[in-house]
Amino acid sequence: MSHPSLELLNTEAALRSVIEVLIDGQEVLRKIGEELKHEPAKRHLLAESLKRAEFRGELETLLHQEGVRDIKESGTPEGTVYRIWAEVKGQLGGGDHTLLVTAEQCEDSARELYAKALKNEPPMPLPVRQLLASQAAHIERSHAYITAARDEAGQAA
Repeated sequence: MSHPSLELLNTEAALRSVIEVLIDGQEVLRKIGEELKHEPAKRHLLAESLKRAEFRGELETLLHQEGVRDIKESGTPEGTVYRIWAEVKGQLGGGDHTLLVTAEQCEDSARELYAKALKNEPPMPLPVRQLLASQAAHIERSHAYITAARDEAGQAA
């Protein structure tokens, strides 16, 4: 596209932000999942890491369909901190509760960014909003699972 519309530029910016937080989530959830001792939580986080990659692919496909090329996001500075923090906690023997707190914080960031993207002005095209809403609902369910696992791990400690 030689002259993208304001709507497309706003949509692209919002989706790039969401893609960055998905990259963060994919890495953080994978690292934490690898360190967890609690098998159900471990499996959940590893599966959610793969789900973030799937979500990213769906959003990148939308951007490509709109003519946006070269999507080269690498995550956010905040996500880098979460990844390093998760690695340090794991190496220092941080228990499941501590690791799940970090996973929950990562999910909080994703929830906030999805909410912001869904409130984007001017509103994004309906298919984009529907996809974001569906992904956001999944992340809400994952967040609830992680919170419950964190609470369970805290009681066991």
